[in-house]
Amino acid sequence: MSTTPSNTDARVGRPQRRQREWQDFCLDETLPHDDIARTVWAYVESLDLSALYGGIKVSGHQAGRSAIAPEVLVALWLMATLEGIGSARRLDRLCRRDARYKWICGKVSVNYHTLSDFRSGQVEFLEQLLVDSVAALMDQGLVPLETVAQDGMRVRASAGKSSFRRKPTLEELPRLAAEHLQRMQDENEGESRHAADARKAAAAERAARERKERIDEALRQREELAKKREKRKKGDGEKTRVSTTDPEARNMKMANGGFDPAYNVQFSSDADAQIIVGVDVTNEGTDGAQMPPMLDQLEADYGKRPKTCLVDSAFTTKDSVTEAEKKGTEVVGGIPRAGQLEKSGGDPHSPQRNDTPEYIQFRKRMGEPNYQELYKQRPCVAEFPNAVCRNQGLRQFLVRGLKTVYACFRSVCCSISRSGEPRHRPRNRVDVPLREFGLSILGRPLQKNVSAAVPGIHTRCAGTAIAHEGGWIAQICKWSMNSSRSKPGR
Repeated sequence: MSTTPSNTDARVGRPQRRQREWQDFCLDETLPHDDIARTVWAYVESLDLSALYGGIKVSGHQAGRSAIAPEVLVALWLMATLEGIGSARRLDRLCRRDARYKWICGKVSVNYHTLSDFRSGQVEFLEQLLVDSVAALMDQGLVPLETVAQDGMRVRASAGKSSFRRKPTLEELPRLAAEHLQRMQDENEGESRHAADARKAAAAERAARERKERIDEALRQREELAKKREKRKKGDGEKTRVSTTDPEARNMKMANGGFDPAYNVQFSSDADAQIIVGVDVTNEGTDGAQMPPMLDQLEADYGKRPKTCLVDSAFTTKDSVTEAEKKGTEVVGGIPRAGQLEKSGGDPHSPQRNDTPEYIQFRKRMGEPNYQELYKQRPCVAEFPNAVCRNQGLRQFLVRGLKTVYACFRSVCCSISRSGEPRHRPRNRVDVPLREFGLSILGRPLQKNVSAAVPGIHTRCAGTAIAHEGGWIAQICKWSMNSSRSKPGR
C-alpha cells in the first residue's frame, strides 16, 4: 500500500495573494548599507550641479509640477552605466522593479522619455565633468599630461545595413514620407478619441514626422559625402549610400573584418596616471586625421599640450604627424607600410619621396631603441579604455545621431568601472581596493585619508576619493602609491 500523500493530502505552503495586511517598512532599509548605489549617491551629492539646477524653470512660488532633482537623474545614469545598461526604456523598467534603482529614485517618478532627454541634452555638463576632474588631478600632480596615448574603437550604430540607400531611392522616399505624414494628420483631425487612442495616434504621427526628418537629413548627408568621395575618386560619388535610420552613421570596417554601420570613438589617456583625459566621436571610418584634433582639444581644455603622443600606424599619416610635430608634440608610433618597405629591400626609417621634414624626423626617431621601447608601452595605456568599455557592454549605441551618440559616449567615459587588478601595472603602484568597482573619473577634494582606510598603503601625494560605508569610489583607477604589499619588480 502506497504511503505517498496525494495532492490534496500533502501539507505544503501555498501562496496567499488576497490576504490584506499592513506592512511597516522604510525604503532606505531595503538596501544594504554597503550597497554600490549608496556609494554612487554619495559621489553625486559631492558634485557641483548648479548648471543643471539653472535650467529648472519651476520654483517654490510657481504653479506646476515639480521638476526631478538632477541628482536623481545623474545617479540613475551613472548606476546604469556601471552595470552596462544603455537603454532608457530598460532603465525605466528597473526604476519600477529593482530595489537599487527604486532607492535612488526615492519615490520620485521618472519615465524613459525624461531619462533619454536628460542624457542627450547634457553634453556640456558631461564635458565639463571630465575636464574638471582631470584638471583637479593635474593640480595635485597626479596627471602630468606629458605623454598621452590615443586609440580608436568602432562601435555599432543603431542602424542596419539594409537601411543604406542610394540617390534614386533617397529622392523618392521624401514624397512617400510626406504622404504618410499627411495621411496620419488627416486621420487624427476631427475624430473623437479616448485618451489611450489619442496617445497612440499622436505617437504614430510623431514617428511619421521623425522618419520624414531622417530622410531629409539623409539626403543632405548624402550630398556632402558624395562630394568627398568624388574628390578622392572620380565617379565614386554616385555610388554613395546613406542610412535612412541614422543618416550620420557610416559603414566602417570592424574588428571582426566585416563592415557595419558604426561610429568611430576616440580615447586619449595619460600614460603615467592611465586615465582618460580626452574623448571624441566621429563618423570618419579611419583614424588618420584624428590625432591633431585630439591634441588641440587637450590643449584647449587643460592649457597644456602633451609633449609626446603614442599612437599606432593608423594615426601616423604624413599630414597628421607633420601638423602635430609643428605644434610641439613628438609623435611616437608605428610607421605605415613598414613591412612592405622591408620586403622590397627598403628601410622604413630612411627618408622617402615626398616626406616632409617633420616626417623624416619621425622615421629616424622610430629607428632608435629607446623610442621603440617607449612605443611598446602604448597597448597597455591606449587600449585599456577600449577593453573596459567593451566589458561594460559598449558594443552598440542604442541612440541615433552624432550629437546624441557623443553624449552617450561621454556618460560612459565618466563612469568607467572595473574590478580586480589590471593586467599591466607600473612598478610600485597598486590599485585602491574597492568593494565592487573603481571609477576612473570623479572630481572632489580628498575627504578621507586613503592610507587610514586601506592598511599597507601610503600615499605620496594628495588624491581624491570618497569613503562611504566601507565602499570606495576612487578618482582614478590607478593611484600613485608606495605599498608594502607590492612585489619587487612590479
